[in-house]
Amino acid sequence: MVVVSTRDFRTNQTKYLNLAKAGEHVVLKSRAGSFRIFPEDEDGDTIKTPRELMMELKGALQEVKEAIAGKRVLQSADSLFDEL
Repeated sequence: MVVVSTRDFRTNQTKYLNLAKAGEHVVLKSRAGSFRIFPEDEDGDTIKTPRELMMELKGALQEVKEAIAGKRVLQSADSLFDEL
């Protein structure tokens, strides 16, 4: 893990962004707090807003309700793991 000050980060942004891209844990320390820097996944699913997360959870809950009502067949845990 690399811990860097905001001043050092500003001076050497490319260096620290490349380290993060290579898989190194980069932590930016400032008066405002500590922040982890990491690359976004290619599919863009890494960072979700609370609203996006809430919408996904509501959709999942609706699927469960439909399954309980017999309107939908859910995948088995094994098939879900196979997708990963």
